Amino acid sequence: MSDINEMNVGPRWYVAHTYSGYENKVKANLEKIIENRGLGHLIFDIRIPVETVIEKNGDTEKEVELKLFPCYVYVKMVMTEESWHAVRNITGVTGFVGPGSRPTPLTDEEVAALSIEQATEVKLAFSVGDEVNVIGGLFEGFSGVVQAISEDLKSVTVLVKRGNRDMPVELDSADVSLASANN
Repeated sequence: MSDINEMNVGPRWYVAHTYSGYENKVKANLEKIIENRGLGHLIFDIRIPVETVIEKNGDTEKEVELKLFPCYVYVKMVMTEESWHAVRNITGVTGFVGPGSRPTPLTDEEVAALSIEQATEVKLAFSVGDEVNVIGGLFEGFSGVVQAISEDLKSVTVLVKRGNRDMPVELDSADVSLASANN
């Protein structure tokens, strides 16, 4: 990599490709290497873009972290021989994204579009068409089928079975849980 130092254009974001499931190990190992070898002046930031999803099922909320780009770790660094070798030789790293052995830095627009910043999203454990049980409110104990979910995920319209009829009822999403979860 004799031409690596010629690529030095200051700190830029580069993408390291990793084995599946090694993203967190690569990040932790790179942070140790930066500290041990004193590479803080060359490698500034390491990120694994994730989305935090809150799955709601009735009263239960579970926070789940999903990787937006599995097998990729984003590294903000000054590209030199030393920094290239530090990242490239970590167990689990297969190489940098770019043609051949030449890492290609991301543009500022690409970094913004990739949303490296962390995001949080709420997700319900059920969707339209799922069988649910009503666990709170006036219709507690009834079951039905989800007909609609509001955009803000706070209310749900359920076709509640009452006698021989199905009656559409708008309920708070916390008062509804997936039927299979309770059986």
